[in-house]
Amino acid sequence: MPTPPKLTPQMLNHAAWVTHNVEATANFYTEIMGMDLVSTVFDDQIPSTGDAFAYFHIFFRMRDGSTLAFFEAPGLPARSEVSHPAYDIFDHIALQAEDRDEVDRWAKWLTENDIPFVGPTDHSGLIYSIYFQDPNDIRLEITTPLDPHWNNHRDKAEVDLKAWCDAKKDADEKGEDVGEALLALIRSRRHARSVL
Repeated sequence: MPTPPKLTPQMLNHAAWVTHNVEATANFYTEIMGMDLVSTVFDDQIPSTGDAFAYFHIFFRMRDGSTLAFFEAPGLPARSEVSHPAYDIFDHIALQAEDRDEVDRWAKWLTENDIPFVGPTDHSGLIYSIYFQDPNDIRLEITTPLDPHWNNHRDKAEVDLKAWCDAKKDADEKGEDVGEALLALIRSRRHARSVL
């Protein structure tokens, strides 16, 4: 393989999803989430692919300049149902708050606006979060780090990735159930932490 060019993205520019109601989406992100509406594009052709889709593209800016964006296209059918409920939990975007108090203030704000949420949840001292849905059923997380080095545990992350992949390969080679092998790995790691 060629040597990696040491390129790392500078920041999130935008993440984009489909909306079937751009007005409700705009109201939610400006009035509930406090983001500025900063840019829009509409056209009858996708510039990157040339596909003939009429669309409206809308961008909302966060404090650091990164944006969330949406596309509304006339006649676009509803998204297919997910094949497992885990997709509705795992697929989400996490937005960072200043501190634990600000996460709690978000929870109060959502309550005042009759927006149901899950949490607050302390993720084993790593981060503190609440979760809720936008008008497009996109799961959002408001979170703050509890561990000041939460995203700087590279050595542990590499060990964990190797252990996970090795457990899958080992189970596959032995003809064993991969899911059961991964559960065994999780339980052995949990047990090791509990005896420390």
